[in-house]
Amino acid sequence: MKTRNLGSSKLNVSAIGLGCMGLSHAYGQPTDKQSGIALIRAAVERGVTFFDTAEIYGPYTNEELVGEALAPLRERVVIATKFGFGIDPNTGRQRGLNSQPSHIREVVAASLQRLRTDHIDLLYQHRVDPAVPIEEVAGAVKDLIQQGKVRYFGLSEAGAQTIRRAHAVQPVAAVQSEYSLWWREPETDVFPTLEELGIGFVPFSPLGRGFLTGAIGANTRFERGDFRNSLPRFAPEALEANQALVERIGAIASRKHVTRAQIALAWVLAQKPWIVPIPGTTKLHRLEENIAAADITLSRDDLREIDDVLSNVTIAGARYSENLQKLISR
Repeated sequence: MKTRNLGSSKLNVSAIGLGCMGLSHAYGQPTDKQSGIALIRAAVERGVTFFDTAEIYGPYTNEELVGEALAPLRERVVIATKFGFGIDPNTGRQRGLNSQPSHIREVVAASLQRLRTDHIDLLYQHRVDPAVPIEEVAGAVKDLIQQGKVRYFGLSEAGAQTIRRAHAVQPVAAVQSEYSLWWREPETDVFPTLEELGIGFVPFSPLGRGFLTGAIGANTRFERGDFRNSLPRFAPEALEANQALVERIGAIASRKHVTRAQIALAWVLAQKPWIVPIPGTTKLHRLEENIAAADITLSRDDLREIDDVLSNVTIAGARYSENLQKLISR
């Protein structure tokens, strides 16, 4: 597996990481524990060194799964997790945003236990909290870095000005946001900021929550509890309208004798050398398919053709519902 540095930091990781959320959270019935452990360890065997989780995934169960899976392999991997939400201890339900410094310290202490480690390699603020100045958040993480409990600081779904303010207090190693063939908004304001400041970028959902693989159509019905049921972009009429993108990408993939998913990941990797996508999966063959994308080179002609496709296809449906949209890009 090829490796990449996240920006100008010394955080070197596999060119493709593994987003672990879907093993425990958001996409219907969680994967059974032993299957999840086996998949994570199979990723390490195949060269993946970058694993992404968060306390809210489950809640808690995803960190526990990742911790158990990676404990025997800890020195070989980089683990990223996140703080930023309040969680009801009795029900496990989310109770809004909470990035108070005291809460950050509590979350890190608990995450370290669940992850079975003495340090978190990359700690993200999961969502920007308007009630807490970002300078206070960055200062709290800076203290944790000085204590050796955290190595690098990250932000998730943050806007350019927030990134700058945080970076002035504690250097930001990476920013995580959704980015893919059907969601390119970070290119406008975030990418120039990251390039200027030497910050890496970690796209989640680089396969469009599965849509860009071609496995989802207008007649697809997601199981109860699947997060996609609440997303406007996954409404039947939007799925039908967006098939044009999948078909056009599929034609390019067929010509190159690769899959749509591999084209989608190779395209993300080709955008900047400091980008490391974290596709998620619960299946070994999909894991292997995703990993193989790191070895696919898209020529300038390929990239021009893909850009032409993207400029001529209008994506239907909002990325998030109105309520969820309020939590991002502050």
